[in-house]
Amino acid sequence: MKNRRHRDGGNGKKDIVPVNERIRAPKVQLIDQNGVNQGVLPRDTALNMAIDANLDLVLIAEKGADGVPVVKIMDHGKALYEKKKKLAEAKKHQKVIQIKELKFRPKIGQHDFETKMKRGIEFLQAGKHLKITLMFRGREMATKNERARELFERIHKVFQEQDILKDLIQEKDSRAGQFWSRIYHLK
Repeated sequence: MKNRRHRDGGNGKKDIVPVNERIRAPKVQLIDQNGVNQGVLPRDTALNMAIDANLDLVLIAEKGADGVPVVKIMDHGKALYEKKKKLAEAKKHQKVIQIKELKFRPKIGQHDFETKMKRGIEFLQAGKHLKITLMFRGREMATKNERARELFERIHKVFQEQDILKDLIQEKDSRAGQFWSRIYHLK
């Protein structure tokens, strides 16, 4: 059987708001185009008022205070356009957090350690989050706790030498099998 994509983006959820004749309730609470509450009216009367104003009758809430659906007279196409623009504007102002990861083994050489830490400090100073992952294999798992503490102490010593330890925020550790991770970022 073919997987068909629908107009709703393919996720199966529909964001279609009932408009005009698609509103099935016999009585509705009407808010006119000026924002004035007209009270509870028959749906046909509300629909005729929307047609006379050359606008749409849009369902705002399934149940209002009286248990009656709330509808509003508005230009539905314009409202959808404005909503889309607001979402795009909000997305534009979102801050995306970038996480850079450094992976260490317990038997890492001194020069390799220094090079990775230098890059890690550059990432932190550029405003990115830094994830440091320690990887253990085979027999290294037997001494995982001691070796991990030693490596993290070396890492903290480098942060202290670079004078960024006071501004550094450490999130909680993540231990999963052969990995031990910590995420750091600057205030």
